[in-house]
Amino acid sequence: MNPTHQDGTFPVISNLKAAVTQIDITPDNVESGIDIVGHRRIVNKVRDPLRASVLLLDDGEIKIAIVTLDLIYAFEPMLRGIRSIIENETGILGANVLVVASHTHSAPFCDKEDEFVQSVIKKVGTAAKDASSKFKTVSIGYGEDAISFSINRRKVINGKAIIRMNPDGPNDPRVKVLRFDDGKSLTPMAVMMHAICHPCCFTWGDKGSQPFPDGYPMMSADFPGEARNFVEQIYNEETKVLFLQGCAGDIRPNLKGHPYRCADEADIQWCGRDLGGAVARSLARQVTREELKTRETFYKIRIASEIVELPGKESPVLAELMAVKIGPFLFLTMPGEPMVEYSFKLEAAIADRAIPIVLGYTNGRLGYIATTDSYEVGGYEPEMSPLKPEAEEVILEALGRLSDKVVGDVIATFSKHPQDIAKREKWDVLEDDGGARFECHMLNDGTRCLTKEL
Repeated sequence: MNPTHQDGTFPVISNLKAAVTQIDITPDNVESGIDIVGHRRIVNKVRDPLRASVLLLDDGEIKIAIVTLDLIYAFEPMLRGIRSIIENETGILGANVLVVASHTHSAPFCDKEDEFVQSVIKKVGTAAKDASSKFKTVSIGYGEDAISFSINRRKVINGKAIIRMNPDGPNDPRVKVLRFDDGKSLTPMAVMMHAICHPCCFTWGDKGSQPFPDGYPMMSADFPGEARNFVEQIYNEETKVLFLQGCAGDIRPNLKGHPYRCADEADIQWCGRDLGGAVARSLARQVTREELKTRETFYKIRIASEIVELPGKESPVLAELMAVKIGPFLFLTMPGEPMVEYSFKLEAAIADRAIPIVLGYTNGRLGYIATTDSYEVGGYEPEMSPLKPEAEEVILEALGRLSDKVVGDVIATFSKHPQDIAKREKWDVLEDDGGARFECHMLNDGTRCLTKEL
């Protein structure tokens, strides 16, 4: 045994630095009654707190922030406010801030610049400022496991899609787990858990299932919060867990009812601890000596974003798409509720160029993002979507372009030829669907940076 090695520690050789904080964003006046978005109802108690988590990353050249929220969406006013305050408090460019919502159906409305939204923005800014003084050198572990409670909610009968628990429908039960370690102990500094399922265990009820036929009467982060608490308790509250929601547009918890029930405590513990257990298994495995040997020692951060015009049913719809690469990990984001097939198609397109992690509910609110094929049989998701069937092709092509820019294996993104550099060094002005206009700069490595709001 190496006499300088202490059991439970391990060397970290890396250029990457990270810092993380977490803050309670639960509103103060719940007892007076708050209107819940998603499955609308009035609640006047809190089962478990809503939280925001902020992870800051620095590769020595580029800094980014990843913010997770126990809310239904990262609506435009909140997104702009969070990006602005993080830039002011930390110096990280607002365009380098990724904001993802869990999509819990038991949290307040957050689509306007009201008192609650302003409080969330302020708290996230406080958390980011706190984190910015706590950077540590880290390496990243990665593993996968699986959950058992998710199920597709669409079934085609006689050529028409209906709401039905469908065990034969497309589903992705994989849980992707990243741990950020400083090597001082076996407790990770931060954890990312990525899963695909609507957090709607607690719903408005179905009038036929007890004990909550009229809907769950309390505010909650739903199963992502239960899983987060489970994992953090395992590590004696010395780690911070961030939940990343995937392509969950047509995936929900398998809680049978009429057509599905509102969860009780047994249900939420099953779902939350099922996810938490999968995460805990993966985390423990990632620090075995065999797994530690596979870790990278150099993590280059690349970020690219694009505001694309999607074909809409009534008018064109603008949507911000983003690609963020951190070492071998490629995060691809969409601002709505993509059906689960999007993750399969994007992963197939990336192949072995990177480890893809596809996020929905990120950097804005679009609504349902249905697949082209789903429009042929209809059903809730394509009928509720503001998009035309042709939107899928535009989204996949745009995310493919962004992937090329950040993966770094396409010569146009790193060529030193003067003509290629000139193409990359150009400025644009982009406008989002909230009317905000941004100055956009193409960087030398081919990535796009929205540098400031005009």
